[in-house]
Amino acid sequence: MKQFVFFSEIHGRAVLDTQGRPIGRLDDLKVRLGELFPKVTSVVLKKDRRPKHWALAWDETEALNEGPIKLKPGAEDRITTLEVGAAELLLRADLLDKQVVDTFDAKIERVNDVHLLIVDHELRLVHIDFGLRGLLRRLGWLKPVDSFTNWLFAYSLPEKLISWKYIQPLAADLKSRLKLNVTMRKLHEIHPSDLADILEELDQAHRSSVFQSLDLETAAETLQEVDPKIQLSLIESTTEERASDILEQMEPDEARDFLAELPEEKKLKLMGNLGQSRREDVEELLRYKEGTAGSIMTKDFIALPRDATISLAVDAFKKVFHPLESVAYIYVTDDAEHLVGVITVRHLVTCDRQETLGGLMNPHVIRVNIEDDIDRVADIFNKYKFLALPIVDTDNIIQGIITLQDIVEDRAKEL
Repeated sequence: MKQFVFFSEIHGRAVLDTQGRPIGRLDDLKVRLGELFPKVTSVVLKKDRRPKHWALAWDETEALNEGPIKLKPGAEDRITTLEVGAAELLLRADLLDKQVVDTFDAKIERVNDVHLLIVDHELRLVHIDFGLRGLLRRLGWLKPVDSFTNWLFAYSLPEKLISWKYIQPLAADLKSRLKLNVTMRKLHEIHPSDLADILEELDQAHRSSVFQSLDLETAAETLQEVDPKIQLSLIESTTEERASDILEQMEPDEARDFLAELPEEKKLKLMGNLGQSRREDVEELLRYKEGTAGSIMTKDFIALPRDATISLAVDAFKKVFHPLESVAYIYVTDDAEHLVGVITVRHLVTCDRQETLGGLMNPHVIRVNIEDDIDRVADIFNKYKFLALPIVDTDNIIQGIITLQDIVEDRAKEL
């Protein structure tokens, strides 16, 4: 037999022994995390008006019907003081009225009620209720409201339930011990732009809690999308070592933009913990004047000599993990490292592996100087519809590229 029940429907019910004598009232339920749909392990009782809570194993209860909750023979002798372990959760105390991330729709919800499933005498947490019905049910107003809306409009408020497998609680006091087996979509699987929106909606404590729970790559990608005013508070909420690790994962131009807003002392500390290669890239970008092509370029690009073969270019392409727009073009240089041509990724797929880049390249490369104004760069993107533009110095040596995303984000900051 399977039966669904809401927590609000059983909260406060009397708990009776086999003789029908009251033992207390159901005040909460304790679940053990680690399963897709966590199992209720204990009934939490309150006796009279005393603040102390007691616990009794769920297995000690008889079937959960409409009336009071009846215990099995001798169960009252096995009641113990309530203890909550590291992998356990109290439904009322830890979930109700708390904020959660709906990882399916990538948004924040408030828990109004908890939906449970009884199957083979096991009670499992299956949904959270974030709708108005859940709130009305807890207040005891659901039946009169349903009667009124049905009589007046022939309409009932809809249920709004989210499966527990899509939920990540955000309560700051749970962050150190709450590990969920979310098999469908975890926080790091949400698009960084959606995660940034979620962080911006949260208060500072919850924002910090969620940010700390992200792996380094996800944290870096999300930090790049967050409002600059919030970026600093997120970095300050973490250790300098982790902050530097996050910066290490960021695109050099994004790291440069972030560091440029920091106080000098904080900036130097974070940069001191970066790897040498990444630190040199960021230091170089910081030298360029704000509003120039150099200030928003990235060092993530592929440049190869003109006598390199397509086979060598394919190998070089496989070794990098730059964003796709950064490797949409492969730039060709001469013996003195001057920019002399460009090929596209399409050449790697369609051309013979032994052909040289010099024989395939387009020698008419549209480029901009590292000191050029960003407005000029934007005009070139608008005219030619490139995915990226090479940036050269006065000696025509490529120093970096600007991607279409870079220029779009820069223009957005001006609005």
